[in-house]
Amino acid sequence: MPGRGMGERLAVDPKLNSVIYFGARSGNGLWRSTNSGAQWSKVTNFPDAGTYVADSTDTSGYNSDIQGIAWVTFDTNSTTTSGKTSRIFVGVADKGNSVYVSNDAGSTWSAVAGQPTGYLPHKGRIAAKERALYVTYSDGSGPYDGTAGAVYRYDIAANTWKDISPVAASTNPGYGYGGLSVDTQKPGTLMVAALNEWWPDANIWRSNNSGASWSPIWEFTSYPDENFYYSMDNTNAPWISNEKSVNNKNIGWMIEALEIDPFDSNHMLYGTGETVVGTHNLVDWDTKHNISLKILARGIEETSVQALIAPPGGSAPLLSAMGDVGGFRHTSLTQAPTSWYTNPVYGTTSDIDFAGSNTKQIVRVGNSGTDGNPQVALSYDEGATWSADSGAPTTYYGGKVALSAQGTTVLWSSASNGVLVSKNQASFSAVSSLSSGAAIAADRKNDTVFYAGSGGSIYRSANSGASFAKTVSLGSSTTVNNIETNPSVAGDLWVSTDKGLFHSTTSGTNFTQITGPAQGWSFALGKSTANTYGWNIFGFFTINGANALYESKDIGKTWTMISDSKHGFGSASSNPVAASADTEGTVYIGTNGRGVFVGTP
Repeated sequence: MPGRGMGERLAVDPKLNSVIYFGARSGNGLWRSTNSGAQWSKVTNFPDAGTYVADSTDTSGYNSDIQGIAWVTFDTNSTTTSGKTSRIFVGVADKGNSVYVSNDAGSTWSAVAGQPTGYLPHKGRIAAKERALYVTYSDGSGPYDGTAGAVYRYDIAANTWKDISPVAASTNPGYGYGGLSVDTQKPGTLMVAALNEWWPDANIWRSNNSGASWSPIWEFTSYPDENFYYSMDNTNAPWISNEKSVNNKNIGWMIEALEIDPFDSNHMLYGTGETVVGTHNLVDWDTKHNISLKILARGIEETSVQALIAPPGGSAPLLSAMGDVGGFRHTSLTQAPTSWYTNPVYGTTSDIDFAGSNTKQIVRVGNSGTDGNPQVALSYDEGATWSADSGAPTTYYGGKVALSAQGTTVLWSSASNGVLVSKNQASFSAVSSLSSGAAIAADRKNDTVFYAGSGGSIYRSANSGASFAKTVSLGSSTTVNNIETNPSVAGDLWVSTDKGLFHSTTSGTNFTQITGPAQGWSFALGKSTANTYGWNIFGFFTINGANALYESKDIGKTWTMISDSKHGFGSASSNPVAASADTEGTVYIGTNGRGVFVGTP
């Protein structure tokens, strides 16, 4: 989401905690609660709801949405008005006037005089003992854009602004600034991070004199030689390289979250597009100009999971497809992998599948059409090693993939070029009988059979995906969300749609709707001794109005909620599910930002 790192948009009045401000997106302006969030009202006299959009031509609304209010911060040095902090600063995603102030606890507002323009204010932090406001700026809202920016210090008493950027914008460094923190115990000490310094690595700077001078966490000496003023411990996540080399991105990227512990000047945390990093000897920066960093997100926390599979009978109980970090072969559920998929490396793997009757064979799909690699890769040893599919083009990418029962045929519902098929690594050809974006699945026992869902209908291919024919419409369904096939019986499949869950034992020629689910998304079949069918169902469904993770042990006759309002996994529609065919009751849930959860009986 554009601008997702700007903030903090939610702020509590430090002098009267029942007062809370929230800066909304989409042109909805500034909001205030005076009763600890029980009720909210719009601050109608706030003058600027924001004007900046990342791409006004985007008809989907994703990039054309107004970024809105970026941050709210209170000046604790100011007096009180009816017990509330009088002086409040608000940053707005606007390249004109973007920083506003109220000196009467929000009754009136005005643009701060003399402020810089042409940039967006990403962070605003008060240094109370200095009576100063620090602001980081970039010309884009992030997390991916931005090629220029600045850091400014606003002297509240003198009403003056000063450019204190570590690297002057006039030198065209190619990035702006995002992360910002002040040391509340050491006046004049602050840190900032480059936003989208893509090459060779992100940088972080520290100043002990209110920005008059800075020292970096790394710097070039004589290119390509660098001085690194840190060590990096990757024990918690050994798959993240801690090698110090040009363009290794050891520090990270997209650094918007950067915090010095207000109670411990030695403690700092920052977040990247990959993980969370911290130190407990930060003050050594000032004496030795060297600190000890450690990756603190254990294992694969903080990752966006795109797909999961649990091939039966192998040495790896789980394989994952992930955004930004490719995905992993999980030989252990309690220890982090040492490497993500390689040869080829995909920054994002959009989907992964295994051959139902040849389970060591795996296929995965990459989501880049510009990295020069074929975006389909094959493994013949449970994902331990890989090679590019020689029939895959380098410019097609993303979407979903299905591998036939014996692994001879790859069916690819790409994000870029519709549905495609390839047999024995021949060139991929278009499947004209399926619409772009169709849901797909392979029969786990019949090597020539695939199934697809488009609109509210099911399609079947009996010629290795060369062509599909419609078999049936699923009631009033308008969207097929997921198709799963029985791991042990040919012609047995389950389908979730926007109208529920359906089951066929006749290769999709007719279906029975399952009582209970009114809507369904990702689901999986897992080993069961509780019924003669041999499989339990785990998945995200709407049952009795509740979107949650459910289990059925009796072929869909009854359902038990596994998650609830206090133990959820985020949006039900974005969580992939896999279940073990070897260990009864074991289920895997992927999340959009919280890694993989493992559920056991």
